[in-house]
Amino acid sequence: MSTAHATDTLLKLERLRVHFPIHGGIMLRKVAEVRAVDDVSLDLKRGETLGLVGESGCGKTTVGRAIVNILRTGSPDVEIHGKIHFNSHGDGWVDLAAMRRKAMRKYRSDIQMIFQDPFSSLNPRMLVRDIIAEPLQITQPGMKPADVDERVFWLLDKVGLTREQAYRYPHEFSGGQRQRVGFARALATNPQLIVADEPVSALDVSIQAQVINLLQDLQEEFSLTYVFIAHDLSVVEHISNRIAVMYLGCLVELGPAQDVYRNPKHPYTRALLDAVPLPDPDRVKTKDRRLLQGDVPNPIAKPSGCAFRTRCPVVRPECAQDVPVLRTLGDGRQVACPFVE
Repeated sequence: MSTAHATDTLLKLERLRVHFPIHGGIMLRKVAEVRAVDDVSLDLKRGETLGLVGESGCGKTTVGRAIVNILRTGSPDVEIHGKIHFNSHGDGWVDLAAMRRKAMRKYRSDIQMIFQDPFSSLNPRMLVRDIIAEPLQITQPGMKPADVDERVFWLLDKVGLTREQAYRYPHEFSGGQRQRVGFARALATNPQLIVADEPVSALDVSIQAQVINLLQDLQEEFSLTYVFIAHDLSVVEHISNRIAVMYLGCLVELGPAQDVYRNPKHPYTRALLDAVPLPDPDRVKTKDRRLLQGDVPNPIAKPSGCAFRTRCPVVRPECAQDVPVLRTLGDGRQVACPFVE
């Protein structure tokens, strides 16, 4: 993990809300909406790694795609509210949330994404050389073919692959090798920010540590800033400077990685940690583990008040009344629960 300067902020989310409308009836009018992200605010310092965690469907991937500004590509009627402030080279803030495709081109090279599935994120009909070269040809159309090749070979070396592998197709690689190709493609444009959407969840456990170490090495060498999305807190702890925990589209806890992992405050964060498998059978017997009961509520019809109250082990009657907001504790941690200290 690299150390970020406290005053050097690269990205700021300000009350980000992402809603997907649901249409029905003969006229296909809007009848409901899925509030995938509901009022999320946070900042990201240059050179740091922010771990974004939560169960499937909590909105973490939607936050990542909103930052990269690719949500409208697959869902043109998506509603994005709030602001995504980006300060690419210290020359002033721009709002990515308000940008359309043409205006976003200027910042495409600065923000890249690594996708979860290395099997579907690479074009099976393209050579690895062409996959990595494509972003270079788009952002630097005047680059000579020989220079493109040298850049591709250099990138392959940086991610632990050989130049001979540039002339193979994705199906000739293992899952871990394909993900390395994805890393090389993301690095091709010299980005400042990389959103990594569960980059190790589709890989064998034996390969995950290698990929995590590679990400950390690349961060140090290229001064990268990461948003690392995952559902496994044990993975996030080792790579993140800070951890943000999401539940049903909302942030419920935000703080330094070691503090969140060793002393979770929010009941949902505690439950996530209790669900992490322990390798020592004796610790499993002695540890007081609180596993969540019930299912995640329907995001179309969220519970009133605190969205977590239907599964919370310490719920109180007043939890059904007011929506909790993030408040700062004495140690600087932010928690969306009025009953924790």
